[in-house]
Amino acid sequence: MKIHSEIYSLINKAIPGIRIAMVFILLILVSCAAVNQNNITDTKPSSGYTDSYQSTVPPTTGEEFHKILSAEWERGLLENPEWATRLGDNRYNDRLNDVSYEAIKDRQKANRALYNRLKEINRIELSEPDQLNYDLYVQKLENNNFGYRYKTYFMPIDQMSGIQIGFAGIPDYVPLKTAKDYQNYLTRLELFSKKIDQTIDLMKRGIETGWVHPKIILKLVPDQIKAQYNRPVEESPLFRPFKEFPDSFSESRKDNFIADANTTIKQSVYPAYISLYTFIIETYLPACRETIAALDLPGGESYYDHRVKNYTTTDLTPKEIHQLGLDEIDRIRQEMELIVKEVEFKGTFNEFLDSLRTDSNFYYLDENDLLDGYRVICKKADAQLPGLFGHLPRLPYGVKRIPDYQAPASPTAYYYSGSEDAGRPGFFMANTYLINTRPKYEMEALSLHEAVPGHHLQIALAQELDNLPKFRRYSGYTAFVEGWGLYAEKLGEEMGFYKDPYSKFGQLTYEMWRACRLVVDTGIHALGWTRQQAIDLMVANTAKTENDIIVEIDRYIAWPGQALAYKIGELKILELRAKAEKQLGPSFNIRKFHDVVLGNGALPLDILEKQILNYIAAALQ
Repeated sequence: MKIHSEIYSLINKAIPGIRIAMVFILLILVSCAAVNQNNITDTKPSSGYTDSYQSTVPPTTGEEFHKILSAEWERGLLENPEWATRLGDNRYNDRLNDVSYEAIKDRQKANRALYNRLKEINRIELSEPDQLNYDLYVQKLENNNFGYRYKTYFMPIDQMSGIQIGFAGIPDYVPLKTAKDYQNYLTRLELFSKKIDQTIDLMKRGIETGWVHPKIILKLVPDQIKAQYNRPVEESPLFRPFKEFPDSFSESRKDNFIADANTTIKQSVYPAYISLYTFIIETYLPACRETIAALDLPGGESYYDHRVKNYTTTDLTPKEIHQLGLDEIDRIRQEMELIVKEVEFKGTFNEFLDSLRTDSNFYYLDENDLLDGYRVICKKADAQLPGLFGHLPRLPYGVKRIPDYQAPASPTAYYYSGSEDAGRPGFFMANTYLINTRPKYEMEALSLHEAVPGHHLQIALAQELDNLPKFRRYSGYTAFVEGWGLYAEKLGEEMGFYKDPYSKFGQLTYEMWRACRLVVDTGIHALGWTRQQAIDLMVANTAKTENDIIVEIDRYIAWPGQALAYKIGELKILELRAKAEKQLGPSFNIRKFHDVVLGNGALPLDILEKQILNYIAAALQ
């Protein structure tokens, strides 16, 4: 996932799962300024657009639209300097995102004004591709402007994302080649305490307004923070750039930078972490809620409905999704029972699951062996891609372990996106914490999801679509992105994977896991389920270890609705493929189908369906 990670812990959210990417990616990415809820430093751009669009020759409607897109992209980079650095734009490398309440309100005001400006454009006068660009951009603005009523920005920290995780990852993506690069990095270290103060202020406002997380999911956050400062400065991830310098640096320059880094981390960064730790322990955790449902937030029912629509890009209700999940559980369970018979296991289904969780033969003893195992699978997958795709990304990827300070609350893996402009590959981030909970039988499915043909292939390809506006190349719809990741797992059968029945069971476990998400996410946030009910459902139906299951359930509690995207997206892609295969018959070409699915970047599912139907119609002519 995505994922997600912040934006890469939420990028890492996202695309948790997103990252998580999120995740949680996840995380869960947001498109330029129109969608991002974090932001800049001391410089504020003008909120008007007049000067940007004046010309002696009246622009065409299309030119005017693209000037707006260009100006907004620039505003997004200015307001999100950390994100700009990740993309390889180094103009703002001496700044951190301004996450103050005042900056958030300013951005919301600017985005409402932008929406009004775009509605003045005559859509009919745009070209067909630009009509799609226009629709997607306006839809994003409508969704985000509506969402501002839900004060989720008052909850900037959870167990998978936030400044307590994300800031330590800055050395992974900042350039460190010149003295200016090192000075920019030191300046960012100096600004860290200000960003901590802004973050604490947001959480105080969350306490006042009732926008706080459930207490149960934050139990690991204090240790995450302490892990950042409770160590010698030289062992901090933030000090890593000062252990190895470019060859061109003189010894005196190196010594000066080392001395400055020591002073800044010891006298500014560490005290800021301690301030955050103290606030979390003494003020925030006691004020957090005992309940776990999104319904218990202000306007909770409306908020969850909004999250469901946002993450699935459908009009499905929580109850409809819940029933869909139950139906999928029944279907997948029948396939799993066939595997149990195939391996001639003598015992019940639950006893088979217990044997998978407890048999040491299914687990590596050394984390390096686990990582190497993932790398071997990825290498095998690489060789199969030309048979399934006409277009492949230029950007390479690698496999890395999730850092220790992040691993206990992280999912099994997530994708960390790279940047061709920044010269940084993508990474499949694997969790080696509690290695006896990372079974071999799930490794093939997980690798295909996070690396290729899953997240790396799809996200890197999108970034390389030069014909699309940048907001589309770098944005994402969770149902599309995670739906593709889950579809990629199923493609493993066509790629020669899952020959071992236990590995096939692992793939079914991952599919069952996503089906269970439909049930437990809606159960928790709309139907009154307890945390233990959700855990019990996962234990009864998947071969995932209990540690994994608990981490996952707490993720669903923290990110209402996000977990619904995977199965909803996969089912739509499978439905569209089946339709194309049926209507095109012998002329169906899997490489062309996949190129159409991925050829416009991430899309809402209804727009994806229109693209595929147009492809089918054109192929039949």
